Amino acid sequence: MRGREYLVAVRPCGDGLLLETLRYADELRKAEPMFSDISGKKAEKDLLDVATALIDRKTAPFDAAAFKDNYTAALTELVKRKMKGKSNRVSVDEDERPERRGDNVVDLMSALKQSLEAGDGTKPAKSKPAPSRQRKSA
Repeated sequence: MRGREYLVAVRPCGDGLLLETLRYADELRKAEPMFSDISGKKAEKDLLDVATALIDRKTAPFDAAAFKDNYTAALTELVKRKMKGKSNRVSVDEDERPERRGDNVVDLMSALKQSLEAGDGTKPAKSKPAPSRQRKSA
């Protein structure tokens, strides 16, 4: 946190203090424009059942140790190599990069149902790509 002033709230938390950053009034936006495209109709029962089952199945205690800061590790390694006078070029394996293509569209609803039916430990069968839909503009 540097380069500008921050609005903060300091409050007690256990044996210490907790500092939370706040937003200035000009940084706040109204929620209505963000959610105006969402219709007011009720969701379908089977969609809610699938969503509820998926959430129940994936709910687990949060384990911060499961996440790794790859950026910091790569930056530290680069600094160490430069300090030793070795190569200053960073190479990225092509296997590590995600492939970005738009031709792998799948039917999400059927994939979720297959995932729930398959249970833990098995992979669902691949489904055929759904036909692409074009959005009509108003």
